[in-house]
Amino acid sequence: MSAQPPSAIELEIARRYDQEHARVCLQPQAPSLAGRLTLWREEGLVRNALKVAGEPGLILDVACGVGRFWPVLAEHANRVILATDPSQDILDHARIHHSQSLLKRVKTFQSSAFSIGLSENAVDCIFCMQLFQHLHNPEHRLAMLGEFYRVSRDTVIVAVSLDGLFKGAHSGVEGVRARPLPSKTELESEFRQAGFRLLSHQDFFPGCARMRVYVLGKTS
Repeated sequence: MSAQPPSAIELEIARRYDQEHARVCLQPQAPSLAGRLTLWREEGLVRNALKVAGEPGLILDVACGVGRFWPVLAEHANRVILATDPSQDILDHARIHHSQSLLKRVKTFQSSAFSIGLSENAVDCIFCMQLFQHLHNPEHRLAMLGEFYRVSRDTVIVAVSLDGLFKGAHSGVEGVRARPLPSKTELESEFRQAGFRLLSHQDFFPGCARMRVYVLGKTS
């Protein structure tokens, strides 16, 4: 595994993530009820997606951050978990968020999601819950999907933000004009163009949220 330099868009997202994560870490109070419900729902979506993907034994968590979903990924006792993030600082910081027993199950390495330091068909499944939904440029999405296709042997689990699922949803970085979200038709066309078939999708809350989790299978 060789470290690949992060792209400009990954650096910007990592900067925003660092700011938000630092703010949350400084808060002494327990997570709010809304925060707990959000995590509960997201974990349920991940469990369902893993079942559709056939409970993959070797999984790569791309742009993993501090490993928010590692406990869920590790529920399968025989699963091997690789995790990559463009920021080595975030990977180092992730170690304070998890038990030593869990950390023994996860092998981390720094890498760009656009140029993952693994060979072709290296893992059973690629798992990406954060970075992909921040990509507003179709060329960026297709480039990342192409890299996912190269590295995954079988399936991809990816969270997306779609236009039309929730009209009140805000998009974009604070202080920057919001960019339009892709439509369901546009995004699913990109999946097929990248060589994937649609195995399933789940909405965070049907009709009330813009986030959707897709399970994709390689067509060949």
